[in-house]
Amino acid sequence: MYVLPAITSMEEAMATMDTIHRNLSWLVVLFAMIAISAGFIELRRTQIELTEKNELLAQLSAKLGKFLAPQLYNSIFTGTHTTVVAAKRKKLTIFFSDIANFTETADSLESEELTNLLNQYLTEMSKIAVSHGATIDKYVGDAIMGFFGDPASRGSKEDAIACIKMSIAMQRRMRELQLKWLDLGSEKPFQLRIGVNTGFCTVGNFGSEDRLDYTIIGNEVNLAARLQSHAELGGILVTHETSSLIKDTILTEEQVAVSVKGFAQPVRAYRVVGIYDELEKDGRIIREERDGFRLLVDLTKGDQAGAIAAVENVLARLKG
Repeated sequence: MYVLPAITSMEEAMATMDTIHRNLSWLVVLFAMIAISAGFIELRRTQIELTEKNELLAQLSAKLGKFLAPQLYNSIFTGTHTTVVAAKRKKLTIFFSDIANFTETADSLESEELTNLLNQYLTEMSKIAVSHGATIDKYVGDAIMGFFGDPASRGSKEDAIACIKMSIAMQRRMRELQLKWLDLGSEKPFQLRIGVNTGFCTVGNFGSEDRLDYTIIGNEVNLAARLQSHAELGGILVTHETSSLIKDTILTEEQVAVSVKGFAQPVRAYRVVGIYDELEKDGRIIREERDGFRLLVDLTKGDQAGAIAAVENVLARLKG
């Protein structure tokens, strides 16, 4: 117990009070410093915990991103995509690709070799799809289903053009992979067929409140899937709607109408020849356009004499 000393005068009393005041001031400062230090320690601990939680969240987000299309992933994390059962009607361009005679090829390969080839193929095709802005819906074995126009759209025309440019890039990459696989000893390298259709589909979240699947349904989806099976090996087959949207950028040739399961009437189908600018650069076509004038000569057809005669006939009519 602290005992105050005996005070004999006012001066001694004042001095004693001053000493006590100074001692108490140092105690206040000391306790304040201890409190501030404890606060900094707690703040630092909280910052470390927050950093660890952010790193864990980033890792989980990266893992989740591997199971979702980039567009869907971004729309979910930015809060623009709803997470309830809901769907809407929207005009989309639908893409289906499939490896021809996959079962026959698979039977001739060991499971490890088949797995490596399939994963390599899906990886390469997915890179191209993402770079062109496709929403990859799902992988069904060796098949890829995707679409353009949701969650984001550049307009029906641009979506269709992007889809066909993606398809051309895929076939080009597939030819490169075929040469690589042949060099590795593969007797029957994968060959790709692609079908594309444009039309109104129902797109959105399907499933239950506990588990959702973001996908598309409708007759137009079925048509794209069926059309793919009619494409030639290494080819791209599109419907009339898609061909009409891409006609200013992509050269197509109408084929014999195809009978498709689930559709009463034969479906008009068009083979994709290539991108006009690339075909012209390669010397495969001659193309000239002016207001009220359009000329397209396919130099691969071999009937150059007929083309010259047709042009001369037009010239004569213009001059006459």
